[in-house]
Amino acid sequence: MTQTKRALIVSHGHPAFSLGGAEVASYNLFQGLDELPGWEAHYLARTAPPVAPHRGSALMTLRQKEREVLYYANDYDHFRCSNRNLPGIERDFVRYVRDLQPDVINFHHFLGLGVETIHALKRELPRVPIVVTFHEYLSICHHHGQMVKTTRNTLCYRATPADCAGCFPQLGQSQFFRRELFLKTFLEQADFYLSPSQFLIDRYVDWGLPREKFLMIENGLTVEDIAPPRPLPRGGKRNRFAFFGQLTEFKGAHLLVEAVSRVSEKAWGEDGALMIFGGNLERQPEAYQKRFLEITEKAGDRVRFYGSYRSAELPGLMKDADWVVIPSIWWENSPVVIQEAFLHGRPVISSNIGGMAEKVTHGVDGLNFRNASVEDLVDRLTEALTTPDLWDRLRARIRRPIDRAECARRHVAVFDRLLAGEARREGAAIAPARAVAQRS
Repeated sequence: MTQTKRALIVSHGHPAFSLGGAEVASYNLFQGLDELPGWEAHYLARTAPPVAPHRGSALMTLRQKEREVLYYANDYDHFRCSNRNLPGIERDFVRYVRDLQPDVINFHHFLGLGVETIHALKRELPRVPIVVTFHEYLSICHHHGQMVKTTRNTLCYRATPADCAGCFPQLGQSQFFRRELFLKTFLEQADFYLSPSQFLIDRYVDWGLPREKFLMIENGLTVEDIAPPRPLPRGGKRNRFAFFGQLTEFKGAHLLVEAVSRVSEKAWGEDGALMIFGGNLERQPEAYQKRFLEITEKAGDRVRFYGSYRSAELPGLMKDADWVVIPSIWWENSPVVIQEAFLHGRPVISSNIGGMAEKVTHGVDGLNFRNASVEDLVDRLTEALTTPDLWDRLRARIRRPIDRAECARRHVAVFDRLLAGEARREGAAIAPARAVAQRS
């Protein structure tokens, strides 16, 4: 009888409290692994205020499902991605994992947890493979992991102590040199790295991590209801655009709203609409809030705000949309909303950089516009509104994204090789694992 293998998924947040793409992706993997024969999955997610800690332990469940545990951590050095409460890591975090005795550990982030947790688990369980999945560039970039310059939000193409000190002159080059060494010291203790985009892999390899320890596996979706195409009235056209995401400057909703206000009346039509599903504008800098509200007022009734949403609501929200627009001004990695749009058969209009350009192919399953260019976005919106049958042609070429079951199977292919000791030898199992990961 085959022995059940135990996988521990570690996340910086639980989707019950934080709906970021990395949290959703890690939780989908946890569910997918737990559904595979021969595997038992556990989920350990960091939590912090406004959740209150227990008195006697940093561990809690707060009525989560079986094999889901929350770990309270709130003494964090954002500059070094470091947990200042090292005794707490040993007392609760390490104790939980030691008692669990997993066969493999997959970090989906160490934000809030501290990069020291990798070392703590490797020291406690040296024979257990540790995999780190990267979702953005936080280890490389102190500017929220965006790789965008602090001056004028221009794109950053490389990370060196000199370049980083240019963004944060108060810290200086030596501080960034020490930060890089500190993070690499812990990251290099992981046995393998995963990423949902090749673009992100290239960035981390340029930064200094070994390419032979990387593999690309796309995030898997939890597939529920599929939203059919929006029924069109006689003579109607595909003129409903949707934005899903946080209202931050990096996500570029302000560019989209401004572009919508500039589309000609003839192209836009009487019933065109931009539907914005997102929130947290009130948490943004006051200057950005003011700018965004001014742009929105100019756009008038072309823009409709629907507030934040939860993943389970997405099929119902998507049914009224024809196009999904992703106007981010940073590189992104593998936005889950692209996969969600493709799952529901909606062509995507996105910036032409980073993971967005990797996932959306211009003229095949969507349209790309020049990053941060309102004028070029106006042109793409106009093209979408005025080109006969464009929507149908793009929709017909959309490839269905992988679900959580397939994502779990691709991860297991990597886990099994690590457990067999093959991938610990330089270059071993990369080609076979890549073949498994790319097979659909």
